[in-house]
Amino acid sequence: MRLFWTVRRQISSVNTTNFKLPTPVQLNHLLQLCSNSRALNQGKQAHQQIIINGLQQNYFMSTKLVQMYADCNQIEIALLLFDKLSEPNVFAWTAIISFYSRNGIFNECIFTYKEMKFKGVLPDNYVFPKALKACAVSLHLEVGIQLHKDVIVCGVESNVRVCNALIDMYSKCGEVGSGRLVFDLMVGRDLLSWNAMISGYVYNEFAELAVEMLGSMRLDGMEPDIVAWNSVMDAYCRMGQCDDALKIFRQIEEPTVISWTILISGYSRIGKHVEALDLFRTMVRRGKVCPDVDCLSSVLAACRQSGVLRFGQEIHASGIKVQPGNAFYKSAGPALVALYAKCGRTQDVEHVFGLMDTSDVVTWNAMILGFAELGRVDSAVKCFTDMQNMGIKNDHTTVSTLLPVCDLKLGKQIHAYIIKDNFTQSGPVCNALIHMYAKCGDVDIAYSVFSQMESRDLVSWNTMIRAFGMNGCGQAAVKLLEEMCSSGVSPNSLTFASVLSACSHSGLVNEGLKIFNRMSTDFGFKPQTGHFTCLVDLLARSGQLDDAVDFIRKLPHGPDKHIWGSILAASLEQQSIRIGVLASEHLVNLEPENAGHYVTLSNLYAKAGRPDDAVRVRRLMESRGLVKQFGYSSVSSGS
Repeated sequence: MRLFWTVRRQISSVNTTNFKLPTPVQLNHLLQLCSNSRALNQGKQAHQQIIINGLQQNYFMSTKLVQMYADCNQIEIALLLFDKLSEPNVFAWTAIISFYSRNGIFNECIFTYKEMKFKGVLPDNYVFPKALKACAVSLHLEVGIQLHKDVIVCGVESNVRVCNALIDMYSKCGEVGSGRLVFDLMVGRDLLSWNAMISGYVYNEFAELAVEMLGSMRLDGMEPDIVAWNSVMDAYCRMGQCDDALKIFRQIEEPTVISWTILISGYSRIGKHVEALDLFRTMVRRGKVCPDVDCLSSVLAACRQSGVLRFGQEIHASGIKVQPGNAFYKSAGPALVALYAKCGRTQDVEHVFGLMDTSDVVTWNAMILGFAELGRVDSAVKCFTDMQNMGIKNDHTTVSTLLPVCDLKLGKQIHAYIIKDNFTQSGPVCNALIHMYAKCGDVDIAYSVFSQMESRDLVSWNTMIRAFGMNGCGQAAVKLLEEMCSSGVSPNSLTFASVLSACSHSGLVNEGLKIFNRMSTDFGFKPQTGHFTCLVDLLARSGQLDDAVDFIRKLPHGPDKHIWGSILAASLEQQSIRIGVLASEHLVNLEPENAGHYVTLSNLYAKAGRPDDAVRVRRLMESRGLVKQFGYSSVSSGS
């Protein structure tokens, strides 16, 4: 309001002698230029000329002023002028709605749209994309559906920009199937249409469909841009097929920092942290792309998983240069805390925490995880208490991060808190509860939590199966696998490893063998090293050591140290010297730097009545410098 009258006072001092006033057409053109370029000062000067020309009551000119001020982010002045309009038209409403949408004030955007409709003004193809974006970001599906109806009523369902916004809205609100219907019914599609559909599938975890969509896109004659390539790379990474994502990456002429970040985080997510760090080094070496904070955070996560402290410290130093002050810590702080905690750097953890935004729940979640990594359970619990005292609302991540380090007493207290704060239907929280109770030996309560879940994801089933296994309930684990398959949830590699382990600990040899065979015959899974280890352990624990040895000799890639270690452990337990010697001999060959294998083999040779071999192994160990020479006492006898 004050600015509006200031403008008027400035006009009174303008000397109009020999001054040719601009025409309304010129002023309209000038206002449009000011809107497009966000030139506020020039827009104010145009406003002065409108008043000088006596055009302030001109409806068309007033509407253009509303648009100019809104586009220049002067919403107070825009609303003042808007309220002076007797009947604002769709252009004036669009200006206000656009401001709210552009500045992320999405609830106000939706409210203004509803108010416009209430006043009898029909929206057009410029309003719909902005209102639909607000619904997408704020997850207002019901409002979005009503907007879709309005689109049809207003006859703009064939507008490409409106359809693209509808696809995005449905995808973000979890109704990607409805988005696909909009896509299929489009008369003409542009590149954004395809990108919206591909990213919608990725967003909703339908990675395979996103990859298929890329093929359909190219068959339709549309060449992918960097957005499409990045989305498909992300899809491959989410499926764990990072090598396929790398093939896509190599087709991109000019990868952006987003392209690199997707690939780095993808490899890190599947446990290939060395490859992730190598990719980052390659990106830096090429020098065409500068890493941003998101990229550095992904690299820090890889450093944490691989325990590469020094490189993480270098990233820390680079990050401060990328974003001076505390801005870097706002984004990358959680990853830094996790890295330093994993490496036992308590002082660094507390230093970074002090530079982070302590009003943000993400900061506290990172600190709780950090203390959990350090084994400082009391400190993790104190963080949880401090959050509550400061009035910071805990989220699902907070609780699911704290539960794994709780003992039974504390875990039950957290469980009571979960019920009080209505977190009982959060998948990650329930999964963490199941794990906590199972770890503490209370499998009955763990199963009670599982049974009361309204919806169970793959992690829920795997966690419960593993809970049965670690508590010796093999039959229950096998039965739960059948229930899982009947419910429509497909087991994954971890599911079978958990069931096989449960069978092993419960001595269910026949059941374990059947499940191992079903992996490939019924589910198309190729057994991995972990599955072979579980089956060998199953056979060995049940006393079938010879069968276990026969089995591992048929393995396509040969048994590794874990498999032979399982054989050795079982042979020692069952006092089978012959099999123990065989396992120890292989372990010495597989890990010649491990002195313990030599000692075990030497002792087994001695028990087997082979003293010469026992001495030979000891001497071999000495010759390789694994221990100091033995046989001489370091304490001299007294004279």
